[in-house]
Amino acid sequence: MMRTRPLKVALLGCGVVGSEVARIMTTHADDLAARIGAPVELAGVAVRRPDKVRGGVPAELITTDATALVKRGDIDVVVEVIGGIEPARTLITTAFEHGASVVSANKALLAQDGASLYAAAEQHGQDLYYEAAVAGAIPLIRPLRESLAGDKINRVMGIVNGTTNFILDKMDTSGAGYSEALDEATALGYAEADPTADVEGFDAAAKAAILAGIAFHTRVRLDDVYREGMTEVTAADFASAKQMGCTIKLLAICERAADGGSVTARVHPAMIPLSHPLASVREAYNAVFVEAEAAGRLMFYGPGAGGSPTASAVLGDVVAVCRNRLNEATGPGESAYTQLPVSSMGEVVTRYHISLDVADKPGVLAQVATVFAEHAVSIDTVRQQGKDGEASLVVVTHRAPDAALSGTVEALRKLDTVRGVASIMRVEGE
Repeated sequence: MMRTRPLKVALLGCGVVGSEVARIMTTHADDLAARIGAPVELAGVAVRRPDKVRGGVPAELITTDATALVKRGDIDVVVEVIGGIEPARTLITTAFEHGASVVSANKALLAQDGASLYAAAEQHGQDLYYEAAVAGAIPLIRPLRESLAGDKINRVMGIVNGTTNFILDKMDTSGAGYSEALDEATALGYAEADPTADVEGFDAAAKAAILAGIAFHTRVRLDDVYREGMTEVTAADFASAKQMGCTIKLLAICERAADGGSVTARVHPAMIPLSHPLASVREAYNAVFVEAEAAGRLMFYGPGAGGSPTASAVLGDVVAVCRNRLNEATGPGESAYTQLPVSSMGEVVTRYHISLDVADKPGVLAQVATVFAEHAVSIDTVRQQGKDGEASLVVVTHRAPDAALSGTVEALRKLDTVRGVASIMRVEGE
């Protein structure tokens, strides 16, 4: 039998995502009630600009006092889609204190302060769900937290930012430069007026911290994630990648060390073979590739942003949390029992593609090869082109520690015959 008293939901934020959450809750109210086992009711919507027209949201539900809304005491679930650190953090902890569970899409806050949010939820016997924080509509967090809970995950590698994937895809397929591709992304609404968080990798780094923490059952904060943006990627890099049978993606990579004693989390552009499943992810789509011991290789793919896709993930969490409340239970909390250290980027081992501008004269290649040998970085292939006293030298290495590669590049820059290091890019997915 269905419970007659509705479960009450408070919505913090009514922008692109929040307005879609409100719309779907209204238009699909009967379906949601059937799936949950009780009616679900939108009890209040906190906004900053009450005068803005919000179709489908009754005016009597609008308030500018978010604190009073989460303190009401009769709220079952608080949906937080305002983003940022404050006031979101205070509102979430206040919701826990007043008997409400929380569904959040706030990747920045979870990456920076997830441990304290988990602790507050546990202290007050409430749920903290956040499927929408990493990959929009793609079911990813729940499979990692629940479906793969009995397995050992060794690697998570993915495209977790649609804006950057759109830009790199356009550079790859049309030959456009970075600025031209960014302008197109902005015109189509994929890029914000200030795209820094996306193109410099901050957005992806927050998501990498969340993914690493869940995958490896250890605490990984945003500050633990190595980050490199993609603004320096050029058409020449794509030309080199094509010669290697590769393309370029901005990747979030979370790995467990071979000995299992530490983890790493990083975000940076990388060349990946065209044969890799992530290479075919086009436009503004996201995809995450998971490698587990028992399950093997899994890939999760779909739209990673936008009002409707993100609202879908939010409401999936709302249904799960409401079911938990009806059963007087809570879902999975923080799992950080391994307490593994997070290694520095210098300890990461991978392959590299280095493009050098050098003098076009005898002996240059030998000098460059000697520097690589002195730093114990083994060369796989070399490609050289020269004209009118100038030359380019492209070196692809075997796997080596990042620190060794950094030392190699520093030494190369000191050679009189090396005019400049045009590009350094990691090669992943092989």
